[in-house]
Amino acid sequence: MNRGFYTIMCAQFLSSLADNALLIAAIALLTSINAPDWMTPLLKLFFVVSYVCLAAWVGIFADSMPKGRVMFLTNFVKAVGCLLMLFGGHPLLAYAIVGVGAAAYSPAKYGILTELLPPQKLVVANGWIEGLTVGSIILGVVLGGVLIKPEIAQSILDLFHLDALGLSSFAEAAIFAIAFVYLAASAVNLAIPDTGVRYPPQKFDPVDSIKGFVKSCRLLWSDRLGQISLSVTTLFWGAGAVLQFLVLKWCDHALGMDLSQGAVMQAVVSLGIAVGAFLAAAKVPLKKSLNVLPMGICMGVLVVGASYFTRDIAPAGGLSLFGFELSWAVMIAGLIMILVGICAGFFVVPMNALLQHRGHVLMSAGRSIAVQNFNENSSILVMLGVYSLLIKADLSVPATMMIFGVFVSISMLLVILKHRRNQAEYDSTHLIGESTLKSTDQHHQGTLPNGPCTTARARFRSWLPAMKRKKPNALSSPANNTATTCPPSKAPSKP
Repeated sequence: MNRGFYTIMCAQFLSSLADNALLIAAIALLTSINAPDWMTPLLKLFFVVSYVCLAAWVGIFADSMPKGRVMFLTNFVKAVGCLLMLFGGHPLLAYAIVGVGAAAYSPAKYGILTELLPPQKLVVANGWIEGLTVGSIILGVVLGGVLIKPEIAQSILDLFHLDALGLSSFAEAAIFAIAFVYLAASAVNLAIPDTGVRYPPQKFDPVDSIKGFVKSCRLLWSDRLGQISLSVTTLFWGAGAVLQFLVLKWCDHALGMDLSQGAVMQAVVSLGIAVGAFLAAAKVPLKKSLNVLPMGICMGVLVVGASYFTRDIAPAGGLSLFGFELSWAVMIAGLIMILVGICAGFFVVPMNALLQHRGHVLMSAGRSIAVQNFNENSSILVMLGVYSLLIKADLSVPATMMIFGVFVSISMLLVILKHRRNQAEYDSTHLIGESTLKSTDQHHQGTLPNGPCTTARARFRSWLPAMKRKKPNALSSPANNTATTCPPSKAPSKP
């Protein structure tokens, strides 16, 4: 891996750290204003609605300029949403603004990997990115839980004299601190190198954009490998969003934990995902990515098993570790959540890599990630909506958890059966690893480079206003949307 990849990792870590810390702080803010319980899952729903509503345009936006610049601008939007929450905006509305930045950030974040790295390195790269992202989730929810603690929040209020700004609650103190993390992420984005990939001038016409997006969706869903990987990642992110809130409820019901302690258990799940992600990166090549599908069934079964667990059935007593007293109930619950996370990380990382690869082959990087985001976040909207209704209907936590686990297991079983039927009709696994476009869709055809163009002139020109840049050459016809690249003789070797 080259230096550019590690810069992307650093930027992603800080951005994700702030996103997850802000979620915990926003939950605390809703609690401080006595918002009803059913409103809490709506935070995530408002966050992801932009992924669905803006799906037709965020991919175009990601391909309209160097993706490092896109990541800088979108992180700044996140910071604005954070400040809006701080200074009078309703938490749901403010978190929706943060979601706008995140929706536009994602196609650039994942799309730049396909521009920077060859296909054979995508699983490893995704393992690192996913592991680091999960690490940021762990630290983010812990950071959010720490920042809302009275002693820490009060110190922030006193140190920065926030009472002069009309800020007095512990949640507001936490949000104030998180805003600086977003600004740090924006600063790191400025150091991301230009890959040298250029697309023709992008058109944001509403009708044409929607038509092109629908065409991209059909193209990816009609691909035998794309439809399987897209089904899995769609299910994973919807299930993961519900699990974020369900774990907090489960900790309260089964273990008697408060919000700050439940955030730590969320981090434990994320730790398991990180372990699973690194194992997948080390053990699963792109060619074997479809072999991990049964792990999704195991994840659902573990969640069903967790629904029966309470501290009453665990042995009394516990252990003292590093100065902390941990009961057997908490340790058993933590082990279950780690195993859930390992299963999730182990099957989602290869599926993400396969989906990115097929999207890169069939269409542009930005558009393929936008299609992925649309489907995944539509799943989040639906699943969180159903979860909110279950809470409003006063369904018990164990029953909700059981329904959730059974749904995940059955869904993964159906995906496996679909893949086997596809393979019986036609073996498409030989397409994994190809680097040229096979699609007949002329609007999206084009070949992207395996390595970045890193000349000083290219990096300088990428930041100039569009009117001052040279027009694309004949290889970049708007008719076929082909990316322009540096001449092979001048391009660096593969990372």
